[in-house]
Amino acid sequence: MIKCIATDMDGTLLNGKMEVSEQNIQAVKEAQAQGIEVVVATGRSYAEARYALDQADIHCPMICANGAEVRNVSGEVINNAFIEKETAARIFQALKEIGLYFEIHTAEGTFTDDYEKALDIMVNIFLTAHSEIPQDQIREAAKIRFTKGLLQLVDSYEEVIHKEDMVVYKFLAFSFEQEKLDKAREQLSLIHDLAISSSGSENIEITHLDAQKGVALEHFIKEKGIVFEETMAIGDNFNDVSMLQRVGFPVAMGNADPEVKTLCNYVTATNDEHGVAAVIERFIGVKNHENFS
Repeated sequence: MIKCIATDMDGTLLNGKMEVSEQNIQAVKEAQAQGIEVVVATGRSYAEARYALDQADIHCPMICANGAEVRNVSGEVINNAFIEKETAARIFQALKEIGLYFEIHTAEGTFTDDYEKALDIMVNIFLTAHSEIPQDQIREAAKIRFTKGLLQLVDSYEEVIHKEDMVVYKFLAFSFEQEKLDKAREQLSLIHDLAISSSGSENIEITHLDAQKGVALEHFIKEKGIVFEETMAIGDNFNDVSMLQRVGFPVAMGNADPEVKTLCNYVTATNDEHGVAAVIERFIGVKNHENFS
């Protein structure tokens, strides 16, 4: 019997337009109505994740920044795992020397030191999935990260890293040059107690070793008196692997990376075909859905 469902956001709960479909909304709410604990496990910061869930009127606990922060349904932090300042400084220097654009996720929000680069990255990523949408329209949508305070501009990352009492959760580095990402992985793998993953082919995510979705989910369900055998996890990329490998019901999205699919017992529909709703309907008995295997 499934007592907990942990779902990723981007590429999973969210469709290609970065929205939660009505089908997914209803499936999540019906699962909750049946007493099933639904938790969102995302690489996003709390603010960015909460923004998308508020639009869908979904209220649930959240595992944010790949497990660096866990919040209850009221938004209170109940657990976290952060990067020490000395380590954060080493990561910063390595990424800077390689020439990667990156953002820093902290307990006080997400920061960038390059406004235009932040917009360009989001536009290029979105265009790969939605080339039919005018670029200027996508760019205006990308500006929401700044206007809503989801991404904050700073003059220098040093002021973030070295600020007293600043808690650094994650570095998110982007590049469409695979060689640079590979070089960053190689160099950062030499630093003790780091987890290096990705949520897409164009990025790498660097967190503390304990800041992984699977680790955070383990702590979360233990507090609820739930075991992994009673837990479903749904994801599409490598930052989901730590939880997919642990749970009794690992589900890959239809749009998941092929390697991720091999780790799962089940494959559902794509994120644009309401794959989360499909798998919930299949296992929770809400109703039948064709897009599931």
